[in-house]
Amino acid sequence: MTGIVYKSTGSWYLVKTTNNSFYECRIKGKFRIKGIKSTNPIAVGDVVDFDIETKNNTETGVINHIHDRKNYIIRKSVNLSKQTHVIAANVDLVFLLVTVNNPPTFTSFIDRFLVTAEAYSVPTVLVFNKIDSYQIEERAEVLYLKDIYENVGYTCIEVSATENKNVASIKELMLGKTSMFVGHSGVGKSTLVNAIEPNLDLKTQEISYQHKQGQHTTTFAEMFDLSFEAKIIDTPGIKGFGVVDMEKDEVGDYFPEFFELKNKCKFNNCLHLEEPKCAVKEALENEEISFSRYRSYLQIIQGEEEHYRTDVWEN
Repeated sequence: MTGIVYKSTGSWYLVKTTNNSFYECRIKGKFRIKGIKSTNPIAVGDVVDFDIETKNNTETGVINHIHDRKNYIIRKSVNLSKQTHVIAANVDLVFLLVTVNNPPTFTSFIDRFLVTAEAYSVPTVLVFNKIDSYQIEERAEVLYLKDIYENVGYTCIEVSATENKNVASIKELMLGKTSMFVGHSGVGKSTLVNAIEPNLDLKTQEISYQHKQGQHTTTFAEMFDLSFEAKIIDTPGIKGFGVVDMEKDEVGDYFPEFFELKNKCKFNNCLHLEEPKCAVKEALENEEISFSRYRSYLQIIQGEEEHYRTDVWEN
């Protein structure tokens, strides 16, 4: 039988077949996909083939094949730097939720996620959530960030899940697609999903104000069928985003504004560091590209860890 993985708990997978039946499935032995050294060889969104087995009058499945993926989102595993974790596969659209406080989302995290999404051909929309809660300075920061990413070419939407502002715009983009919602714990993913589809009633939890960080409410990624011809993948909150397996000379290709200038650099293999007549560095000096984006680029190619507390205003 063939189906789509709707939930993964590490050892068991909930698979929905084409006739809308759900089966608890497992994998038999070690499973490897094209050399991907991942903590989870099968991810939510994967299309799989499985055999039915019956034990104690209960039917379960044994997965024997994974279909080729259209795309996937992958990151370095927490505490396992040599291994990776596939967050989800076969995604039509990602909504990356951003909040400027409670908790803060910094440009280093945004850029690392966007670089990975570009590398694996996953379209991404930036959702600035909780805009109803912002004062003047925080509101200015939202506009500043929107300006950066809209100039690069990303769609940015301001949303208040609690006041239902622009939720309809999100739903319109989701029609006919499998969408994934990602972001730090506490940015309001579950609240927004509940605003989009109240019947799901996902668990939400208040921010820990002592540390201004979210508390995890989603343990595993899980896909849901919605009432308006759409699917949604809700994911656990992500603290940091480790970029996986990118050569230095290809990282710039996943910054669209850098890639656009690449042919104007003097050297074909320009890394946009100290090379003469670098079009990217010239654009940076002329304030035609964002300093925070260039800083994120440097962090990635130099192999630095994500700077969680770097302020976007810092120059």
